[in-house]
Amino acid sequence: MTNPIDRAAAWLQAWDGQGTHRTATPGDHAGAAWLFAEAEALGAAPEIEEWALDRLDPGACCLEFDGQRIDAVPAFDAPPGDAEGCLGVEIAVVELTPHTVYSGQYRDLRQKGGHRALVIICKGDAPGLGLLNAEQFRAPYGAPAIHVSSEVRDGVLAAAARGVSARLVSQSRRTRVQARNVVVTLPGRDPSLAPLVVMTPRSSWWRSTAERGGGIVCWLESLRALLAALPLRPVTLVATSGHELGHLGLDDFVARRPGCEPGCIWVHYGANIGAAGGALSLMSSREELVERAAVETVPDRVAPKTQVPSGETREIHLAGGAYVTLVGTNPLFHLPQDRWPQSVDVPRIAATAAGAARFAAALASGGVG
Repeated sequence: MTNPIDRAAAWLQAWDGQGTHRTATPGDHAGAAWLFAEAEALGAAPEIEEWALDRLDPGACCLEFDGQRIDAVPAFDAPPGDAEGCLGVEIAVVELTPHTVYSGQYRDLRQKGGHRALVIICKGDAPGLGLLNAEQFRAPYGAPAIHVSSEVRDGVLAAAARGVSARLVSQSRRTRVQARNVVVTLPGRDPSLAPLVVMTPRSSWWRSTAERGGGIVCWLESLRALLAALPLRPVTLVATSGHELGHLGLDDFVARRPGCEPGCIWVHYGANIGAAGGALSLMSSREELVERAAVETVPDRVAPKTQVPSGETREIHLAGGAYVTLVGTNPLFHLPQDRWPQSVDVPRIAATAAGAARFAAALASGGVG
């Protein structure tokens, strides 16, 4: 396919058809195998880097009160358990958006709330189960916590206001498994130059076609351009699993390459690039990178250089590394409804990916950075 819109549409449809992309589940493994094959088809020699985790497999999970049972999803970085008590008192109830995980208040609520269990009413831009990422997945903390859909909000809040007796159930098991990062290495013609890393997360709670799909398209178009450009500087492209579990895939990638956070130039294709009804932001720590990236990708907003990213480039920012991040908004963020075709703006994804590919190729050629 030579038409970038057709390529984007085909890639997004394939992504949507793989199922739920939660880390180390069948849909996540299908995504890795598919991306590996697509990279090969473009002429690359991709590799799989595996890393281990204890996958959480939810069991019975619900909230019971007044003779009704509300299905729920556990917080993946909370301990399992059953708890009984007065709703709103011993069992705390709070409305939270998926973005709340990046606030210190959220950790305090989970750790120091003084409650026996916690009910998180999901508060997305649309109704449903807008799950919160498990930033402390490897070290669960606080009391048992569950998510319930925003669609049951009024009933749960009313019961909490009355202080009714309730039971919260959160059961799960851990399974030792391997997760997979897809990696392409292009050696470059001048190894003395600072390496370039082009990365995108590829795991999520649901199918997440807008949340992850735009970044995947940008990654593939960048690979296509870099293969044609014969990079001057060394380049590594990585698509990581473990995003929703505290960026575990990026942690593994960095652990294999000590010093790469401050020592490389990073291009990060983040969430929601080209989501229907969304807006695109550009974040960077370096003015010279901002100027060229903005020309090529035409963002709706350029963030201040001092703003700390909330995704994979957060640690790179804190380490003083050079990076560019593209990230968007999405009315269906973290919701099961984020599906092909309604959640994506295909022409905008294709245009942004084309610009991102030009920018990555310019970086790789030594013309920027």
